Amino acid sequence: MTIQDRINTFADDLTAIRRDLHEHPELGFQEVRTSGIVAEKLRACGIEVTTGIGKTGVVGVLKGNRPGRAIGLRADMDALPIDEQTNLPWASKTPGVMHACGHDAHTTMLLGAARYLAENRDFAGTAVFIFQPAEEGLGGARAMLADGLFARFPCDEIYGLHNSPYHEPGVVGVKPGPAMAGANFFDIHITGKGCHAAMPESGIDTLVIATTLVQQLQSIVARNVPPSRQLVLSVTQIHAGAAYNVIPENAHLAGTVRYFDRATAEMVTQRMQALCAGIEKGYGVEIKMEMRNVFDVLENDATLAEAMIGAAREFVGDKAQIKSDLVMGSEDFADMLQAVPGAYCTIGHKGSVPLHNPGFVLDDGILPLGAAIMARMVELRGAG
Repeated sequence: MTIQDRINTFADDLTAIRRDLHEHPELGFQEVRTSGIVAEKLRACGIEVTTGIGKTGVVGVLKGNRPGRAIGLRADMDALPIDEQTNLPWASKTPGVMHACGHDAHTTMLLGAARYLAENRDFAGTAVFIFQPAEEGLGGARAMLADGLFARFPCDEIYGLHNSPYHEPGVVGVKPGPAMAGANFFDIHITGKGCHAAMPESGIDTLVIATTLVQQLQSIVARNVPPSRQLVLSVTQIHAGAAYNVIPENAHLAGTVRYFDRATAEMVTQRMQALCAGIEKGYGVEIKMEMRNVFDVLENDATLAEAMIGAAREFVGDKAQIKSDLVMGSEDFADMLQAVPGAYCTIGHKGSVPLHNPGFVLDDGILPLGAAIMARMVELRGAG
């Protein structure tokens, strides 16, 4: 019986797990119920389990029936602060929280791979199952690394995956080398002079200043970033005021810079600081800018990317493809890939609603495929 055939025999179990996780989503570093279920399922398979890695992370270790290398498999567990609007029977029961990125599926796929490998242990080396908290911008990968992830659970290689409603069902893609953008998050705090809205001349209007700054920030990519260097600067939040008749004293802008070249990202930070300083002086206000790195550039090892596509071809044939397009989205698995070589693939599925949307619906049909690809990487790479 092939891997996929065997995993298909318990596909209904995987669907039940995924839908249960979907009904009970948890935000980053709050995945108490989720990590508890993960630990329970792993222990039921006879897998050695360690909890509390990076606060709510879980690591399972399973040794094969012969010596070999340690292969890490990683899945993320956290949900997003989104109010679900799918009306599915298994829709989120937690108001304002939803698995709108499919991390419930990634967790389930890895549990499926663990179950398959634990049933026979017919592989070389050691499988390390890494269930990571807080992928959505909160630094879950870095928290696990800071907690000694690879010192405590050494891995020779590591692999991850993500569902994709942007590709045809069953299409598996990997881009060798730089594949997903690094990300900085920024906050800009403007302090002016509040006043009555009927007497604007008696104050310094932070809203006018904030909107002026937003427009100027957008000129950086157009006029300072070479067209050959892909970079996105997006202001995503403006917070100011609470009344119809008050010009607020404070305004707060926030957003993100996505990049592939670190030197270009640093130049953009310097230009943002220069614009803030100029507006600060010109308008007579105080502007403080904070920039922090949240995700590194995700870089797939070229050889291991080919190996992952080779494994996927065993299940989907020519639908497994080496990709060339850079993705401006970010993924904190990048930080693990900075420590251990590996690769990260996408798996296409049915549905047209994008990720991070309140109407996103995951296709449970991809659960066995994702589990099979992950398990096969252990079988193929554990022997070296």
